[in-house]
Amino acid sequence: MVTVIPALLIATLQQPTSLTIGSATARPGQATSGFIEVPAGVDTATRIPITIVRGAQSGPTLALIAGTHGSEVAPIIALQRVRTMIDPAALRGTVLIVHVANMPSFLGRTIYYSPIDRKNLNRVYPGKPDGTVSERIAYAITNQIIERADYLVDLHAGDGNESLRPYSYWSPLGLNARADSIAREMALAFGSDHIVVDTARPRDVRASVYTQNTAQLRGKPAITTETGYLGIPAEDMVQRNVDGVFRLLRYLRMVPGDVELVRNPLFFDRTEVLRSPATGVWHAKVERGQSVQKGALVGILTDFFGATQAEIRAPFGGIVLYIVATPAMSQGEPLGMIGEPRLER
Repeated sequence: MVTVIPALLIATLQQPTSLTIGSATARPGQATSGFIEVPAGVDTATRIPITIVRGAQSGPTLALIAGTHGSEVAPIIALQRVRTMIDPAALRGTVLIVHVANMPSFLGRTIYYSPIDRKNLNRVYPGKPDGTVSERIAYAITNQIIERADYLVDLHAGDGNESLRPYSYWSPLGLNARADSIAREMALAFGSDHIVVDTARPRDVRASVYTQNTAQLRGKPAITTETGYLGIPAEDMVQRNVDGVFRLLRYLRMVPGDVELVRNPLFFDRTEVLRSPATGVWHAKVERGQSVQKGALVGILTDFFGATQAEIRAPFGGIVLYIVATPAMSQGEPLGMIGEPRLER
C-alpha cells in the first residue's frame, strides 16, 4: 500500500519566496547553482557545489547528496543530468542537489577517506564547525541542506575498489513511525530490488554518524542508495541513478507521473561486512551479485610474496552485495559484504 503524501505538500500554490543556500539563490520556477563555502579551520578550506531547483508550485523539499565518497562517481554524473532534466515550471516543491559532498576526496581520487584529515565523511555527522575538514563539511551539509529538507537520499556507489551489485539501505529506527514507513517506500520507489535493513544505526541526534541517519533522527524520511561499481561512471549505473531520482520525485508527487514501487523485493536483515585480518594482497574469488553457500571461498589474502595468509569464507549463505576487486589490502579494511535475503519485511 502506497503512503498518501499529505495534500499540504502537493498544493498547487506558488512557492512563497526565493531560497538562498551558499552563493545560490533560486526564485520560484528557477534553478540556480553555486557553492557552500567551508572555511579553513585547523586545516584547509573547501567548497561544496550545489544546485537549488525551486519549483513554481509549493511542495516538499527533497535533498539529493552525491560524492560523500569521492570515487563513487556514478551518482555524481547522474545528478549533473538530473539538474538539466528537472523542469522548475512543472516541479512542486524544491530539490536540493549536492553534486559533490566531499571535494577533497573527489579531486584527490581517494576511497573511503579524505586525503586531508584521513576521516570518512560518512562517519562524522552531524559534524563540528571547528573540527577538521570532513567534520566541517558534515556540519555545513547538516545545517544548510539536511535542516531544510523534508526527505533525503544519500546516493552512493561502489568505491574505487568495490565491485557492487545495486542495493539500498532502509534504517527503521523505531523512533518515528512515519519516517520509518515513508523511508521504506522511498527505497521501493528508487528502484533497487535488494534492500538492506539496518536497525543498528545510532539514535543520538548529537552523534548521528551517517548522512542518512542525520536526517532520519530529525524525523525526515531518508535512504542511502548504492548504485555503481569500481569508481567508474558506467552508463547503465548512471542511468539507474537518474531513473531512481525521477521515480522518487513521482512518488513524492513533485513531478507528474505514475508512482511505481519495486515488486517482490529482497530484504536483507542479516548482513556482514568481511574485514581483512592482515595487510597484504587480496585475491577475490567471487563476483558481485553471486550467491554463495556457508563456508564458500570468498577470497584469499596473501603476503607480498604470494604466500597465503588467510582464506576468507562466507559466514552464512547469501548474496555477495559487494566484493573488493582490487589487490591492495590493509588490516581491518572491508573485503566484501554478504547478505542473507528474505522476501518480506
